[in-house]
Amino acid sequence: MRKCGILLHPISLPSKYGIGDMGEESYKFADFLEKSGCTLWQVLPFGHTGFGDSPYQSFSTFACNPLMISPDKLYEEGLITESELKEYPVTSGEKIDYGTVTKAKNRLFELAASRFNFKSRKYTAWYKKNAFWLDDYALFLAAKNYFIKERDGKLPGEDFKAFSASEPSLSEDMAKDCYYGGSWNSFPEGLRDRDPKEIKKYTSLLKKEINVYKFTQYEFYIQWTALKEYANEKGIKIIGDIPIFVALDSSDTWSNRELFDINTKGWPNTVAGVPPDYFSVKGQLWGNPLYNWKNMKEDGYDWWTKRLSALAPLADIVRIDHFRGFDSYYSIPFSHTDATRGKWKKGPGAQFFNTVLSKANTEIIAEDLGDITDSVIKLRDKLGFPGMKILQFAFGSDSANSYLPFNYTSDNFTVYTGTHDNDTTVGWYNSTDEKTKDRFRRTLNSSGEDVAWDLIRYAISSSAKYAVIPLQDVLRLDARARMNTPGTSSGNWQFRFKEGALTDKLAEDLLYLNRLFNRV
Repeated sequence: MRKCGILLHPISLPSKYGIGDMGEESYKFADFLEKSGCTLWQVLPFGHTGFGDSPYQSFSTFACNPLMISPDKLYEEGLITESELKEYPVTSGEKIDYGTVTKAKNRLFELAASRFNFKSRKYTAWYKKNAFWLDDYALFLAAKNYFIKERDGKLPGEDFKAFSASEPSLSEDMAKDCYYGGSWNSFPEGLRDRDPKEIKKYTSLLKKEINVYKFTQYEFYIQWTALKEYANEKGIKIIGDIPIFVALDSSDTWSNRELFDINTKGWPNTVAGVPPDYFSVKGQLWGNPLYNWKNMKEDGYDWWTKRLSALAPLADIVRIDHFRGFDSYYSIPFSHTDATRGKWKKGPGAQFFNTVLSKANTEIIAEDLGDITDSVIKLRDKLGFPGMKILQFAFGSDSANSYLPFNYTSDNFTVYTGTHDNDTTVGWYNSTDEKTKDRFRRTLNSSGEDVAWDLIRYAISSSAKYAVIPLQDVLRLDARARMNTPGTSSGNWQFRFKEGALTDKLAEDLLYLNRLFNRV
């Protein structure tokens, strides 16, 4: 049966703790989905976010975001006291204040970790399954923060000069950002290159901090899997999200340098991006290190198999970002300041997925947006992955537009009104040109007075296998509720909806459409 769902990252849930978490409101949201006939809950990547707060640039592809941990659950588990919980600064604004939230939650995590029984059977069993990434991740972050504190307020010395000279193309500002930000390629050489003696030394030195990071990952797992089980029992599946690339400053690259196109000093030889197009005359320079696909193939894509397998307890379906990169990817020399002179290189193709999915059986949704070639479409269809259709893209040309539902070549698609990278439907409509508005109104037979729900109806009525609606559109919110604006570095990933916004009337209206168009 065709299904309908809602796109909402848990950080956007209401919470008195300043950021959405896996507490009571997350269970209320699952209840709302059930009432509305929605059987899919799509989230963004779970990753532990770094500077910029983007879930697509995380410190580890395996670790999850500790900010989503519910303080109330910690209290229920007896790991923090009522008085400690009351000391938490209440921040109930419409936007997430990451600085305040991070500081306050880290304090609670330190207290909880100090009381946690690391010898319990449940933790020991979980640790054995996850030690292959957890030890590296915890040491990476503990060391990173250790060097940030050690270097704070100090003028650049000889060690900074040596680091800056390790990559000739570095600007002074970038060198300072990396050095004072504790990036792993700025670690002392022995630790940077993972000398066993240095690993042992810093593991001992930073034992307390390391235990906090290990605890938060276990606690996230416990809280999320309980929530997922609750949703699954209601017939709701979780759609997870996995970025194709990882961040340069991550435990993934530090502990698996041979799997990436990274030199002996810890700098990438080539980085990811996309070439110039109508929207960007210089292209997009993402900066993620590219994979060494040759080395990955030699061990049977073991790292990727583990990556997808690690998501299995957390998500029922996985959306893979930038799917076209598995067919061919754009390679840009690290020294370049824009994406105008990159080269397309052949990706691992179907053989990669056949190998990985034979070991990590996962349902995939392919993010196949952007400049897509026939070769990418053939790969997607050969593998049988559902592609994506964005309805906001459907009205900018003529009636042959491939995003219009009556032009879908099959039902094997996931249709969205928009994604986290789009404006809300109300914001999009308000800012688009009159010609596009006119085509929208005529195609949908719409008055233009309730554009969000007109587009929701259009998505749900389509033949697409899955229809997924951002919550902002369900709530008829304008551009102020936009989750992310690509190409900008601030003001993103901060959206929160208000407590009480999920009314019975909204659930009834969604249920009506889902029943009318046979999605429930």
